[in-house]
Amino acid sequence: MPRYFIDLHDGIQPIKDEVGFDLPDLPAARAKVVRIMSAIARDMLPDVERQDYVAGVRDAVGKVVYRVRLSLATEVIEG
Repeated sequence: MPRYFIDLHDGIQPIKDEVGFDLPDLPAARAKVVRIMSAIARDMLPDVERQDYVAGVRDAVGKVVYRVRLSLATEVIEG
């Protein structure tokens, strides 16, 4: 079974996945990273004006094969 690595970056500090996940194929890796990013979205801080996250999925040889971007931007509308 192929091993995929999911690296995260929050705009400040990268977190490199050194362990990885044994997953059957790229669609399974995509589903895994989307679940991870969904959990991050649920935990985003409510008082922050902007948060950005990027997750990159690497294959066993280190090639990035999939990327997900997650952004939250808030603004007060006065009127």
